[in-house]
Amino acid sequence: LLLAGIFSTYFHMTLSYVGQLLDELSILWTVAVAYAFWYPRVYYPRCIKSRKHFFWLSGVTTVISTLMSFIKPAFNAYMLNCIAFHLLYLTWCELKKCNDKRVHRMAAAMVMWWVLAISSWISDKWLCGLWQAINFPYFHSFWHVLIAMSLLYCCPLVIYFDVTYEMPSFKPKLGYWPSDSWPVVVPYIALEERHKQC
Repeated sequence: LLLAGIFSTYFHMTLSYVGQLLDELSILWTVAVAYAFWYPRVYYPRCIKSRKHFFWLSGVTTVISTLMSFIKPAFNAYMLNCIAFHLLYLTWCELKKCNDKRVHRMAAAMVMWWVLAISSWISDKWLCGLWQAINFPYFHSFWHVLIAMSLLYCCPLVIYFDVTYEMPSFKPKLGYWPSDSWPVVVPYIALEERHKQC
């Protein structure tokens, strides 16, 4: 994540081709690492038998995507958005199994921020000439802020589901700082022991 921030800053300061590749590839590799560690085992393809095999699958897929981005740089942005759609699908699958209203609220907040972010990205990408003509070229910066807000809710949600699968002796509970009633909050996960172990 630190490298993604550094490379994104470098790209937006220079607007160079190398900066663009560093920015997008650092995000791709960050997402790949997150997938490798936290992708629920229940969703593995049948040919994958262990987390180690899934690490290899994630690694090979990421290397292929990286090489493709050198051939066609625009490929990377669309690949990252495909990953986002897959993440939304996984969230929907998990929400069907979950009755906790707080989890549903967090997922709704994540999706709302993501829809606003992707709308800004599409608007900047496809209507750039229009926004420049009226001297309002800010939608790309909106994208960065809004996707960061979406990730603020996405990360604890992924951790919540990971704890459910990987640490069955604990019950994850969502909390919001500073208060549940605030419109923008920092979500966190608290772990409660389901039962004492001897």
